[in-house]
Amino acid sequence: MIPAPFDYEVAESVEHAIDLLGSREDAKLLAGGHSLLPLLRLRFTRPALLVDIGRIDDLRYVWDAGDKLAIGGMTRHHNIQNDPLVQEHCQILSYAAGLIGDPQVRHRGTIGGSLAHADPAGDLPAVLTALDAEVVIRGPAGERTVPVREFVTGVFDTVLGPQDVLTEIRVPKVGPAGWSYLKFTRRAQDWATVGVTAVVRRSNGMIDSSAIAFTNMGPKPVRATAAERELKTPDNIEAAAEASLEGTDPPSDTQGSATYRRHLAKVLVQRALREAISR
Repeated sequence: MIPAPFDYEVAESVEHAIDLLGSREDAKLLAGGHSLLPLLRLRFTRPALLVDIGRIDDLRYVWDAGDKLAIGGMTRHHNIQNDPLVQEHCQILSYAAGLIGDPQVRHRGTIGGSLAHADPAGDLPAVLTALDAEVVIRGPAGERTVPVREFVTGVFDTVLGPQDVLTEIRVPKVGPAGWSYLKFTRRAQDWATVGVTAVVRRSNGMIDSSAIAFTNMGPKPVRATAAERELKTPDNIEAAAEASLEGTDPPSDTQGSATYRRHLAKVLVQRALREAISR
């Protein structure tokens, strides 16, 4: 289909983008475009104005910020996958970025766009939830920081206001921890039917701490806190997998029923935890 008519403006800075978003009642940001353009063509969204922030190079970076990595909102998946700092301090993020779509998607799609789109089947929101990452948002009232676990509020819904721009993601360095990101897809390069993120720190044969999060097991990323509490030793993996479903609300769709997803989730949790512990 052909999109409904809209006006188009190129933002020269974040402040310019905020002003442009406030100039029309129904305006949307265009970043990489992989999520928005299909919606436009299907006329699921009909903005009066598109504000293109794709040329704001100041939002493309990966910086060492002490105990965290600061990643610009317009940093592309390909760059995150191959960035030396990400590979050194947060390998799971590099790995997950490399699983998104195909090379064409990874060269255009952005980390900020993935978070702002808030698709429950998206890889990065769940990974960043497990990592306790934060997002930096700039709007007419200034700048604020929001944990990723609070940023996504539902299916395709976030705390972003109509004039807000996601400018940065702050990701804690993983350090000496085992990790795994597993997702099941029906076709290569597809959205996750179910995905599991696991980060495990251990010493002397015991589990010091763990972080487990689900992709596509609810309207937003689900942190499996019951499973984290259950996982005290490597012998508790099966019990942790059983507990992991607490708080989930998987959908039933053409990719699988809710019952199927619950079974699949427990299998993937066991595999992910074994992989994380073995690293």
